[in-house]
Amino acid sequence: MASKGKAFIVLGVIAIVVFVLVYAGISLTSNLGKSKTEVTSENADKQLNKIYKDISVTTMDQIKGQIDLDPVAIGDSLPDISKFAISVANTTDSFVEIFSSTEKSGTGNDGWLNEVATEFNKANIEVNGKPVSVKIRNIASGTATDYIRSGKYMPDAFTPSNELWGEMVKAQGIPIQLVSKRLVGNVAGVVATKKKFDELVAKYGSLNVKTITDAIADNELAMGYTDPFASSTGLNFLVTALATFDSSNLLGEKAVQGFEKFQANVPFIASTTLQMRDAAKTGMLDAFVLEYQTYVNAADLKGDYVFTPFGVRHDSPLYALGDIPQEKLDIIHKFAEFVAQDKYQSLAKDKGFNGLEDYKSELGVVDGTLLSPAQKLWKEKKNGNKPIAAVFVADVSGSMNGEPLQRLKESLLTGQKYLGRDNSIGLVSYSSNVSINLPIGKYDTNQQSMFVGAINSLQASGGTATFDGIVVAMKMLQEEIARNPDVKPLIFVLSDGETNEGHSLKDIRGLIETLKIPLYTIGYNANIKALQSISSINEASSINADTDDVVYKIGNLLNVQM
Repeated sequence: MASKGKAFIVLGVIAIVVFVLVYAGISLTSNLGKSKTEVTSENADKQLNKIYKDISVTTMDQIKGQIDLDPVAIGDSLPDISKFAISVANTTDSFVEIFSSTEKSGTGNDGWLNEVATEFNKANIEVNGKPVSVKIRNIASGTATDYIRSGKYMPDAFTPSNELWGEMVKAQGIPIQLVSKRLVGNVAGVVATKKKFDELVAKYGSLNVKTITDAIADNELAMGYTDPFASSTGLNFLVTALATFDSSNLLGEKAVQGFEKFQANVPFIASTTLQMRDAAKTGMLDAFVLEYQTYVNAADLKGDYVFTPFGVRHDSPLYALGDIPQEKLDIIHKFAEFVAQDKYQSLAKDKGFNGLEDYKSELGVVDGTLLSPAQKLWKEKKNGNKPIAAVFVADVSGSMNGEPLQRLKESLLTGQKYLGRDNSIGLVSYSSNVSINLPIGKYDTNQQSMFVGAINSLQASGGTATFDGIVVAMKMLQEEIARNPDVKPLIFVLSDGETNEGHSLKDIRGLIETLKIPLYTIGYNANIKALQSISSINEASSINADTDDVVYKIGNLLNVQM
């Protein structure tokens, strides 16, 4: 019995020890989980300071540079036209070149016009006894308009998505003739989640741009739209929104005040439709703008979203440009007649065009002289009363030496002309360590001069501690927010994307997510996927700078975001 008693005692002790160990293990596991502290809004500053203390940071002496106060000349930043692909080549010596918007001169469902143009070139059509053909150049409507208005390149004809771009060209004083009001039918619209659509209809009775702007102004709808300088749908939405506030005077005080109230609650303006759709997938947006042809071809939008048309129709008008010879004008007319045939319009329907034929434009013809001022108004008012505070983070590691660093400097020196004077900027550079080349300051003439001086002084050497540079930029912005709580923070990272020193993305991802600072990345000879992974955290965009149009692209990016 004694031995049995001892056995029970031993078993009891073992059970207690096991219990203690298990409990300790649970506690240890729990504490270990906490040691990798989840970043919350409450502890973000503490975590940021902790990481920042591990980084070697030097504040550089300020150097003034010579600034250029001339306004931006769009033509100077545009690349050679060869950057934009010929989607259909001419097959005869007598031909016309047509700039075509991308939704109809791309590939697959976006290649309708290419297929029709190829058939036209095979049809042995003659003008003045000579066989004729067309050349199609695939180029976005806003970019095409920049080429035409700047005089950098003038095609024979132009078919943008909607008539607004044609009106803008006409307002510039460039000779332009409307050959066909419609090549193919399309409509711009707001795509809203089914749940939000039902909520708004229940409250407002219907969904249209007026009820949408009211809902946004009352903070009941999170909606994104695209850059009205580059996007046909974005420009259409801008003028339609202004018209809902005062249709008799799009730029009058009543329209401007209404737009400011509405715009103050717009959480997201995208440089591209792709960027906006990616943001919508995260659940960040209740609604966004899109063309109907894209909507019907997007399997991921079926059933869960409702399309509501707005504004002028996107019927792809066809214009002849400049002092065009009669023979070329005849070719353009022949092409318009060819495109209108039933079999090609039926092909268009198969690709998602020619839907919503009953929709009539809400707007009359918008005077082209109002469009550029409307874009300018948008640029001035798009951030509401929240000025931007931006830090540019420049990679000056050894791998950037030579042409990459030269392109980086050129990009910043040209792009800085797009920075609004109400905003604040700073500059950080990094290699193995991090330098604050320019503390954040209001972008006045003095700050601009020091920004130019700091850019010109950049030199490449050493390793690549990209995420250390980002941490320093976040620290600068948090300090700026403490001083000015109303600012909207942004970071622009210019890099080759390869990180081999300092902290990793894993170390700071939680901070980036919690602080919600968008990180726009611009890659030079870069690992673009690595940079895209940074930008995607807070729905920002990534640009590949290994292209001839990088200065133009960066100018557009800064124009939208700054």
